[in-house]
Amino acid sequence: MKEIWTQGLEIPRFPHLEGDTSTEVLVIGGGMAGILCARELQSRGIECLLVEGNTIGRGITSGTTAVLSTLHDPLYQDLSARFGQEPARLYFLANWEALEKYRTLARRCPCDFQDRPHYRYAMTQVQAERLKTEAELLQRLGFTAEYRKETPLPFPVAGAVYLPGMAQFHPLRFLYGLASSLKIRENTPVLGISNGVAFTERGKILARKIIVATHFPLGRFRGLYFMKLYQRRSYVIALGDGPDVEGTYAGMGPNGISLRNFGGNLFLSGGRHRTGGKGGWETVRSFADRHFPGLPERYAWANQDCMTLDGLPYVGAFSPHTPDLYVATGFGAWGMTNSMAAATLLADLVMGKDSPYTAVYSPARSMLRPQLLSNLGHTLSNFLRLTPRRCSHMGCALKWNPAEHSWDCPCHGSRFTADGAVLDSPAQSAIHPKGKS
Repeated sequence: MKEIWTQGLEIPRFPHLEGDTSTEVLVIGGGMAGILCARELQSRGIECLLVEGNTIGRGITSGTTAVLSTLHDPLYQDLSARFGQEPARLYFLANWEALEKYRTLARRCPCDFQDRPHYRYAMTQVQAERLKTEAELLQRLGFTAEYRKETPLPFPVAGAVYLPGMAQFHPLRFLYGLASSLKIRENTPVLGISNGVAFTERGKILARKIIVATHFPLGRFRGLYFMKLYQRRSYVIALGDGPDVEGTYAGMGPNGISLRNFGGNLFLSGGRHRTGGKGGWETVRSFADRHFPGLPERYAWANQDCMTLDGLPYVGAFSPHTPDLYVATGFGAWGMTNSMAAATLLADLVMGKDSPYTAVYSPARSMLRPQLLSNLGHTLSNFLRLTPRRCSHMGCALKWNPAEHSWDCPCHGSRFTADGAVLDSPAQSAIHPKGKS
């Protein structure tokens, strides 16, 4: 498995933390969300230290397709139906402002930033009608969106929502460019947090405020994130010599395929399934064979999306009882714009400032969604399943993933190598499997 973003890139390295230290704000996690939080705090004159358990940009950020869009699934209809049109408008606006911040920072941080329109497209008439309704709603909210029956794609679609002014970029060039001016300590995993102190293998960090930006939050029970989150795998291939599709695209439905160009390659991504379930690259490669026959596959990689109960991220106070501890998680498939939105919101909260986006992203919003029962049932069934191979996070039964040669946890998305080393959080310690099932 070979992802594209590190190819030909000079990767910066930072020292590990040795001994005890203190800082005004501690950011835990060196992906896009953590780096943006640290940059935003620093730009406001706030002392900040960022610690990463491995190396920055290594995790979920390195697997993104790096599309910058404000059309996050047909989400706005659901938001309007549940909460009214104002929260839907605010969510769109938060991500639009985030995109504009990327645009501004990209002028000082070369990262192959390109303006590209975004299309959400449908292959069935039922899906197309839903997209038409979504476009009409966005127009009523005051945003530019068009429903179209044709796209520049080299195959017919049933319909699409078109958004101008969206973009794409190189995520690691951008991240490493920002990181050069930040105080960062790599290979410094945080083992626990208590009363404003983060505990590492080599010392303690005392902080007035702490932000947890670790994809899946640290800990087991605080904040009930084990109930409010699940994780989903997706798969990407990069085809050489592919046509310019003149935009970025996201397909509707569980089998929908996303597309974008980069460096002479055509990205196809999809094949989504809950971590621990069945799936792989077959869906994406079948689509490639059908619509782009004969193009060579140059790269292939997988990524993991952290999903919330209602499709909106959790950004804000980690729990009602931890006013100085914050979280940024649950970005789904739209981590780039939401990471920037999270950084702005969390910097406001750290400074005690009001933000119009606090309620929209609040981790304290109701968990009473159908997905909650699904999550609890899924977790219980896998917790009770008899097998010696258990996740080190909360003890759920692991499943062997033959596509990626890994042990995957269907409860909360932890992943381990065949030898038991941790690949993906929330697990922090290795396992010792006795063989594949």
